[in-house]
Amino acid sequence: MAFTLEKIEALAPDQPSLAAARKLLKPAAWPTLAVDGDLVWGECQGSGATPYRVVVHEADAGYKCTCPSRKFPCKHSLALMWMRAEGKIVFAAAPTPEWVKDWLGRRRGPSAAASQDESAPKPIRSIQLAAVAETEVEADPKAEARAAAARERNRQEREAAILRGLDDLDIWLADQVDRGAAAFVAQCTQACRLIAQRLVDAKAPGLATRLDALPTRLFTLPEAVRPVAAVEELGLVYLIAQAYRRQAELPPALAADARQAAGWSFTREALLADEAALRVDGAWRVVATLSEVQPDRLRRVETWLWRESEAPDKPACAVLIDFVPVATGGASGGYLVGDRIAAELAFYPSAAPLRAQIVRVQGGAEATAASLVLPEAGLTQAFATWESTLAQLPWVGTWPLAFRDARLLRTGDALYLVDAGVTLALPLQTAQASLALPLAGLGALDGLALWNGYYLTLCWAETPLGRWVAA
Repeated sequence: MAFTLEKIEALAPDQPSLAAARKLLKPAAWPTLAVDGDLVWGECQGSGATPYRVVVHEADAGYKCTCPSRKFPCKHSLALMWMRAEGKIVFAAAPTPEWVKDWLGRRRGPSAAASQDESAPKPIRSIQLAAVAETEVEADPKAEARAAAARERNRQEREAAILRGLDDLDIWLADQVDRGAAAFVAQCTQACRLIAQRLVDAKAPGLATRLDALPTRLFTLPEAVRPVAAVEELGLVYLIAQAYRRQAELPPALAADARQAAGWSFTREALLADEAALRVDGAWRVVATLSEVQPDRLRRVETWLWRESEAPDKPACAVLIDFVPVATGGASGGYLVGDRIAAELAFYPSAAPLRAQIVRVQGGAEATAASLVLPEAGLTQAFATWESTLAQLPWVGTWPLAFRDARLLRTGDALYLVDAGVTLALPLQTAQASLALPLAGLGALDGLALWNGYYLTLCWAETPLGRWVAA
């Protein structure tokens, strides 16, 4: 049965959901809108880096959305039904994608809503679709001026609070140096938690999260290298603090890095409105999706993209980052490893641009088994690129290394990715040892890995037997 406005009224959980859905009734919010028989699907760009995938079944009003909303159906599902009911927006005819087929395969049958007797009387609802309208508020110059003044006052207060927090951080860092690196490693969990809480109070959540996660990073390393790694990590924290204090003396891109490292956010809306933001249009392959639970109970979901189209002097790799509450259970972005998308990306201001947001997508994601298009460079050249990046941004963090003709070698229980001339060997993270071990006997590998300064996370490898990707 085709959707009607009355049917959507009956499905909506409440009036605010309908009001929120109405705001999405515009093609600009939907990079993809398609139909195949009774199946209608689309991709809706939300506040995160990757669009939400939405599918509805017109025959029985079944629906599914990848957003973390706890309302069923969510505003995205309602908006998709609504656009279909009005018929004002064209849905392109297209073959059913794999993610929709997967949803169909896992369905147990018609939804409960469709199985109810349509002739049975329904309870009186307070929801009225016709009453949902966007209210136009007349601009009040005085109110806008007061709001602008309040925002500036809040900004100045936060700046002052962060600087006071950095003074406390300096004292804490000096105390750790006095105690020695070995002593710090032994009690770093308690020590880092204490200073992280103080930095949260000082409104510097970026530094707080970095320090709160420091013990975990240290304990993933061999015991013998932990003291040296601790000195390096604390040195980077000190460097970020000094860079924040000297923002006016730094290049704008590096100053932006310092502010983001301290915890100032750069919203998606601000990025897309920034005419100076770096934008790259081309074909991108999804090479990895990583998920990590942070100490603040948010799940950090990273989607790594590799550019396959020519764009000289533009970033070849990008990472889309989403943060979702652990309670929602979401553990992946909107794309699967191997997907190819034609998209324009906007990169956050940085001395080493890497994090990005999708501006627009041409069509939907295309699942393909084609080999990854990689530069003609070995592991040594890729590592040299990381070193030059480190000179521009010392706290760069994880960085992609694309390589050709490398080999995976085993020494004891450890695995190393080695370049063709055996002049460079980089260790794989211990958690990947059993998964990647079969690659050690397959000869030359072409692929992509993520390097954090201590170990590699192998994401993609083209082998004589076919493609290997991290699970």
